[in-house]
Amino acid sequence: MTQLIRNSLLLLFTEECLDEYFDDLNFFHVGCFKSTLSKVLGLGIISGSLLVKIPQIVKILRNKSAEGINVFSVLLDLFAITAMVSYSFISGFPFSSWGDGVFLGLQTLAIAVLVIHFNGNTTHATAFLICYLAILLAIISELTPINFLWTCQALNIPIVLISKLIQAYTNYTNGNTGQLSAATGFLLFFGSLARIFTSIEETGDMTMIIMYICSTTANAIIVAQILYYWNMDTNSKSIIKKDQ
Repeated sequence: MTQLIRNSLLLLFTEECLDEYFDDLNFFHVGCFKSTLSKVLGLGIISGSLLVKIPQIVKILRNKSAEGINVFSVLLDLFAITAMVSYSFISGFPFSSWGDGVFLGLQTLAIAVLVIHFNGNTTHATAFLICYLAILLAIISELTPINFLWTCQALNIPIVLISKLIQAYTNYTNGNTGQLSAATGFLLFFGSLARIFTSIEETGDMTMIIMYICSTTANAIIVAQILYYWNMDTNSKSIIKKDQ
């Protein structure tokens, strides 16, 4: 029972911090405070990631439309998430530092399949799903060299920026954010912002840290557009009502 409790506590504390807090009763250890905060944030992000893109999926299904969603941007996003999760898994990083990627990846995959499907290519959507799952199986079975995964992770830095900027450009040219979900946009922004801190504390991997800085910046642009076009729509509706 004692060992079970200790293993459970390791979800929140490192071995060193367990000793500092429970053996030495040193509750003001700065390093342990930062480490524990990082783990709590990480687990919170993972919990939030279970539903972060569900509003987007529901919106697509409810409207039976993927209007305004750039499929190339979604596919780049899926590549970035898959590369990050695979690299972190093979590198042995703590699950709290990358676990949200598992759930974000599944939801992004669902969005990609739905976008392709509602664009009139159901056969392509099915083929894409099968190919993706086959590639993922090859990665998690450790058939892919770690150097290749590191390269993919390094490529995430420009890919994350490009994928979001493509969507931002699509929003700009359309003059609206289409079927983009505001809830999903805000959750992604705050999640990537918190991930900067957890990556510094739990991995120390510069490629991951820079990737999340870029992701936060790009997500901020999307959120700004959502707010801008939301306010424009509200103002337009107000003007129409006054004219009537």
